[in-house]
Amino acid sequence: MLQNTGRHPAADWLYNQLKDDFPNLSMGTVYRNLNILIDQGLAKKIDFGSTFDRFEANTTPHYHFVCESCSAIIDLDFPVDESLNERIRKATPYSVHSHEIEFFGFCDQCAGTEM
Repeated sequence: MLQNTGRHPAADWLYNQLKDDFPNLSMGTVYRNLNILIDQGLAKKIDFGSTFDRFEANTTPHYHFVCESCSAIIDLDFPVDESLNERIRKATPYSVHSHEIEFFGFCDQCAGTEM
């Protein structure tokens, strides 16, 4: 289900999509399976400081756009700038191996409705 959606769903969305086909499914089972997928490197947890975690099956390095109005999370088809890792390594005493960047604003559907 997670691989077949372009969304970045919360566990409850996955549960609601699956419960009709799996009547004995529990939220605990959904979370356990999500954690197994994460441990196996087949899924990622996205934490933008909201009250609930979101998940995705796209584990390749990529940037996100987060709509400040509808909370949509959108994968950006934009190359990841790996040179940032090297620039930070050279400018600091840190051993950088990766980075994540999120862009915030209004999606195309909400852009005309922001206040």
